[in-house]
Amino acid sequence: MKRLRSFSVVILAGLTAACGSGPAPTTFDLTLPDRVGRASPGRSQLVVAEPSALQQLDSERILVKGADNTVSFIGGVQWSDRLPRLVQFRVVQAFENTGRAVGRAGTGINGDLGLIGELRAFHLDAGRGEVVVEYSARLVDATSSRIIAAQVFRATEPVSGDNPGQVAGALDRALQNVLSQLVRWANARS
Repeated sequence: MKRLRSFSVVILAGLTAACGSGPAPTTFDLTLPDRVGRASPGRSQLVVAEPSALQQLDSERILVKGADNTVSFIGGVQWSDRLPRLVQFRVVQAFENTGRAVGRAGTGINGDLGLIGELRAFHLDAGRGEVVVEYSARLVDATSSRIIAAQVFRATEPVSGDNPGQVAGALDRALQNVLSQLVRWANARS
């Protein structure tokens, strides 16, 4: 029995050491557009929900779709947070940069309008040699829960190969494009 315990301790120590080995993944962040253009802030208070996303996008991993519609991830790299949460923070910051009264859902803020989003695409399309970002947005009246306006925003950026830095940079630029479109659209309708 004593030998079994000793053996178990050695196995557990080996497994623990194996889990901690290997280089830490390279981490990428998403940034905001320098300017949103002529986006005057809306008059109403806006609360931004975390966008919903399919499981393949609801992670820190960078997604790759193959020409045959297979799904994989770029190894050894990650986003700085779960992608939907990271996008929610950048959406809020983009609105804040226009002077808009805005907050994140779930923080106790009650707004006049809610921005409900769905992250439909955020990946490298290996078959086309481009990255794709697609965000579906709905402005919802907080009192009646009625949809006031809805729009799908999409941007692509060319990329050659699957170099992690180039892919992350292209996804960042595509998101900046989507954020600029989204902020101008929402501020014009509220």
